[in-house]
Amino acid sequence: MKSYRDLYSRFLQAHSGVQHFASHSHHYWPDVTFEAHQQYWLDSCTYVDDKWDYFFSKKVPQAQRLIADILNLSKPEQIVFAPNTHELCYRIFSCFPVNKKIRILTTDSEFYSFERQVVRFEESAGRVEVVRVATLPFHSFEERFAEEIQKHCFDLIFVSQVFFNSGVAIKGLATLISQIQNPDTLVVIDGYHGFMAVPTDLRGLENRIFYLAGSYKYAQGGEGCCFMASPAGNSFRPEYTGWFAGFDSLANFDKQVQYSDDGYRFAGSTMDFSALYRLIAALEKFKQEGLTVDLIHCYIQDLQKKFIQEVDGQDHMTVHSKNLLKKDLSYHGHFLTFQTKSPEECSRISLALRKNMIWTDYRGSRLRFGFGLYHDSNYDLSVLKRI
Repeated sequence: MKSYRDLYSRFLQAHSGVQHFASHSHHYWPDVTFEAHQQYWLDSCTYVDDKWDYFFSKKVPQAQRLIADILNLSKPEQIVFAPNTHELCYRIFSCFPVNKKIRILTTDSEFYSFERQVVRFEESAGRVEVVRVATLPFHSFEERFAEEIQKHCFDLIFVSQVFFNSGVAIKGLATLISQIQNPDTLVVIDGYHGFMAVPTDLRGLENRIFYLAGSYKYAQGGEGCCFMASPAGNSFRPEYTGWFAGFDSLANFDKQVQYSDDGYRFAGSTMDFSALYRLIAALEKFKQEGLTVDLIHCYIQDLQKKFIQEVDGQDHMTVHSKNLLKKDLSYHGHFLTFQTKSPEECSRISLALRKNMIWTDYRGSRLRFGFGLYHDSNYDLSVLKRI
């Protein structure tokens, strides 16, 4: 197996001796992001007051094209950037009339950036009405979710491509979305754990869905650069809006607020573009190395298979394939999740591993092991025999 560890020499040197299985949470950055971060400073120095024109005429289109190529989107201009996905989620919510109760279909396994906000809306009487479909059992989830789509009319459907608390991925995304008959239903796919991990082709869905993702996980540019691809030709007027959303009409909104005709109608305001520089550098490097998402996925799948074999060989009572949450490991996120007996046991195992230089993380009673290109299959998990 070819090794890609040389792409991550700075992070690896800083954590010598660590087996880092938390790439799904805090992914190591490739070395090229260091120079990219410096370049952001230099460009800010060079352009000063003109840097926004430079960012929007050069760097933003470059990042849009790179992402569009990865997702097979035909309209890169429909991609908008923000510091986090919560900001983009809230902007979608703000498209609905203030006095309207929003009927939402979602799952019990959405990330906190969405779930926390929805729960807060539920606390405000009359704001939302939410139907949550349990992801367990995984084998019947898509069927059960489709049944809810057909039974009721929803204003908003929000679902993850890869669930953050299991790694289970929705393989039949297009089939699921085809069940939505109401053209006014907004469909949002959280692709944060899917982008640059599992092969994704959105060409047939790009005029129907909002797709959210970012650079903090498998895109490997670090925090601060999230994005959303939105359907072309929409006329939404988010109430939660910033000056980036009307960059070309800043002098003409005294009578009515104007919006961009592309994805930037969902933009906010001033942000730190250093993360965009890092993302561009990482994606350009992968392109240069011939590292397509398909190739990366195959590499990680091979690592995961060998990891499961190694884990089972340690004969641990909990961290064992019998407790692995999965549906189809051929189309699964780039982390493996083991169901433990309780949050307390999960915390104990994770802390014991950490003391032995094996970094992982957990959500409740679920212990997660993530994989990246900076891994090879030389695992040492013998500590599992002692904890």
